[in-house]
Amino acid sequence: MFYRDDRLALFIDGSNLYSAARALGFDIDYRKLLSEFASRGKLIRAFYYTALMENEEYSPIRPLVDWLEYNGYTLITKPTKEYTDSAGRRKIKGNMDIELAIDAMEMADNVDHLVIFSGDGDFRRLTEALQRKGKRVSIVSTIRSQPPMIADELRRQADAFIELEDLRDVIGREQRPRSPETEPRGDTGLDNSDDD
Repeated sequence: MFYRDDRLALFIDGSNLYSAARALGFDIDYRKLLSEFASRGKLIRAFYYTALMENEEYSPIRPLVDWLEYNGYTLITKPTKEYTDSAGRRKIKGNMDIELAIDAMEMADNVDHLVIFSGDGDFRRLTEALQRKGKRVSIVSTIRSQPPMIADELRRQADAFIELEDLRDVIGREQRPRSPETEPRGDTGLDNSDDD
């Protein structure tokens, strides 16, 4: 539940939100997303988290990152790490969980309601810690994809769960046809596991 006088902060796990929206068959219109949540309360800050490949001449996520930065979002980025898994496959990693958790805890004293756009179960403890500080926490993700994109323990911990599919008409646009050179839009295609 949102109250008009609530001071809100949004915390968007870019890779996770992209994957959830894609699983539901639509793209996020970030201008509409900002507008929608600004209408639900006093939007203080909207953070967007993503890892970027530094060595690439062109990154498909760069236009999105640049647009977000100029249109009301606070961008939190870090370089990806490359590693080889146990099967000898080259993997790229870019987990932003710690950055999101730290920012949420730091912002908690300045807001009433935090909205986390991620279904990652690692955020259950963050949600619980924010609630102990007297804050309301809403989680935006989906249970309607196969498999569901939200961890059950996170959904149960949240004060409110917002089904991403229910926001489709408000913050979505139909997916554009993708080609290999434009894939992925809004996602880094990274391994977001916690293993280092």
